[in-house]
Amino acid sequence: MNKIKKVIKRNSLTLLGTMAGAMGGFLFWYYIGCQTGSCPITSSPIATTIWGAILGAVVFNAFQESKPSE
Repeated sequence: MNKIKKVIKRNSLTLLGTMAGAMGGFLFWYYIGCQTGSCPITSSPIATTIWGAILGAVVFNAFQESKPSE
């Protein structure tokens, strides 16, 4: 259990970015989305949420401080 806490603490900013990006992706689909259904990404709430999560993780990971592994 202690190892899991270390991993979560070490990657907390990336995990936060993943959650924020997923929420942002879903909200983008909900409020903007694709009305016709012909858009490959924005026509599906699942695809938009996944892309948002990936983008959020990448962006937040860029600001995470890298520490040497123990």
